[in-house]
Amino acid sequence: MQCVIYKGDRKADTYLYVECEGDFSRVPDSLLQLLGNLEQVMTLELHPERTLARADPEQVREHLRRQGFYLQLPPEHRDPVL
Repeated sequence: MQCVIYKGDRKADTYLYVECEGDFSRVPDSLLQLLGNLEQVMTLELHPERTLARADPEQVREHLRRQGFYLQLPPEHRDPVL
């Protein structure tokens, strides 16, 4: 399965994965507005051997099949305990 990854200009380290370039038809308008202007970051092939830095590829594929998009949120920032 191929996917295209976008980042918005309003939410740092937040990425939107869709199956087809420029096809946001299944992405809620409220989410698109929250992300702001989208910039394509990369296109990649999702297959069982694929690894991703902050997402489980199988979960990404399942979300793309079920809802038409996958939203990767930034990692939680935790203050160091002193």
